Amino acid sequence: MNPKGIDTLASLTTDVSHSGKVSPEKIDAESPQPFHFKERHGSSSAFLGSTEREILILSTIIKVLLFPAYRSTDFEVHRNWLAITHSLPLSKWYYDTTSEWTLDYPPFFAYFEYVLSIPASLIDPKIVDLKNLRYDAWSVIAYQRTTVIITELVLGAALLRFIRGAVDPSSQRIISISLFLHPGFLIVDHIHFQYNGFMFGILLWSILAARNGNKPLCGLLFAILLNFKHIYMYIAPAYFIYLLRTYCMTPNGRPNLPNFLSLANAVVVVFIFSLGPFVLLGQLNQLLSRLFPFKRGLNHAYWAPNAWALTTALDRVLLRYVTISGADIAVNITAVSSTSRGQIGDTVFAVLPNIKPVHTFAITLSFQIVFLLKLWFVPTYKSFLTALTLCGYASFMFGWHVHEKAVLLILVPLSLLAADSHALYRTYLIVTVAGVYGLFPLLFTHAETFIKIAYSLIWGFMCLGPLNRSTYEFPSTFPSVVLDRLEKIYIAGFGVLQITVWLIDASGKASLAFLPLLVTSVYCSLGLSWGFVRLSYLYFRKT
Repeated sequence: MNPKGIDTLASLTTDVSHSGKVSPEKIDAESPQPFHFKERHGSSSAFLGSTEREILILSTIIKVLLFPAYRSTDFEVHRNWLAITHSLPLSKWYYDTTSEWTLDYPPFFAYFEYVLSIPASLIDPKIVDLKNLRYDAWSVIAYQRTTVIITELVLGAALLRFIRGAVDPSSQRIISISLFLHPGFLIVDHIHFQYNGFMFGILLWSILAARNGNKPLCGLLFAILLNFKHIYMYIAPAYFIYLLRTYCMTPNGRPNLPNFLSLANAVVVVFIFSLGPFVLLGQLNQLLSRLFPFKRGLNHAYWAPNAWALTTALDRVLLRYVTISGADIAVNITAVSSTSRGQIGDTVFAVLPNIKPVHTFAITLSFQIVFLLKLWFVPTYKSFLTALTLCGYASFMFGWHVHEKAVLLILVPLSLLAADSHALYRTYLIVTVAGVYGLFPLLFTHAETFIKIAYSLIWGFMCLGPLNRSTYEFPSTFPSVVLDRLEKIYIAGFGVLQITVWLIDASGKASLAFLPLLVTSVYCSLGLSWGFVRLSYLYFRKT
């Protein structure tokens, strides 16, 4: 495609004037900046352009039309949290067991639910009635769905800022649009129901502060984010190393005590506001027990497409082999009907050694240490962003009881790297296709099947195509040609996978009820595993 190809999608947003192009690596070399929100590049205007407004309006209309769509149990979870925080004193928030959906997010999210409960009580008092379990009147559906749309504007605002301070605004514009309209957010937040767009918005504001050289603000926002949802602990090591190396130490490696103390004090203040009330109430242990329930099994009910999904599937294959062949291999009898077949509970392997939490922690930490060593010696913005993505990636691939929704912790930061080179784009493409398809089983009702497939295909055509054309490099060696062909075959295989899932469902056989989830998880695991290898290689290859 000619150089104008990328402008096809770039025309969706208004052009923004720029005072100059400064690379993030150059910013990293500058002296640390004080706390501030002022942009250092481009326009500081907070107003939307006409096309930006059109995108916002169009996306809002789509999300509103999805109000009647399928809702998971997470919808009742959050309604119950509205009731807990509104009806009970703070001292009982993390003790209440009126519903099975107890409060198990950090305090800032509890405070957030309390704020949302105030207008909810005015709209319909039954929404915040603690004993009114599984309340599903139109008032609560419209209210909670609307709060997701409104709070997601935190994400939209951060993405606008990324465009207006970018070295390559055209490519960043496509990336920003792709993230705001991402199928992952549509599936998980606007149908299944959660507030990921809001929290990833905070994450992107923190990353943006790092790009702009404002390290204290970067650390402060991440500390706030940790107290909204503790899953972001997975990427905390990358933040720690990056801020320690670039802000708390001088370029020649000596400690910068004033900077260290200012950053540490800011983080401590955040945690005091979050945990302080519960420490004073003597409830810290109770709060922590809610946040870290280690009694859950290795796999979630639906196997997240990671290394343990492949391991569990391999164990099932080996068990089948031993059963048919009569091979002299020790078999754990309890594993024959274990939860490795898709139920909630401990996963017990029949042939392979069982995996314990300490094993997953050791493997995850080992990978993260390797990535962080490079970040220590090359503490640039791009190195930080890649290390952050890889830390989240390692946690997803090897963590304990990983939820399939946690793939967003990979997809969002990886999107920011997609236009840097064709190699990174290909990695992003494989991971995105496998990651988004891996979310499809969350919407298992027939009414949403067309929505999730059609929306994802349209999104891919609008966003992935222009990025491919803007970064494309013809494979120049025989191995690269073979690799290119194999990756294209893998991506095309998702069409075959979807047809296979349809055929299995159409058979109506109860014995095959879990098979569509199994084949989906295994096939997506292959792509995500390869993406992990690719991204790790590219990270260490780049000087």
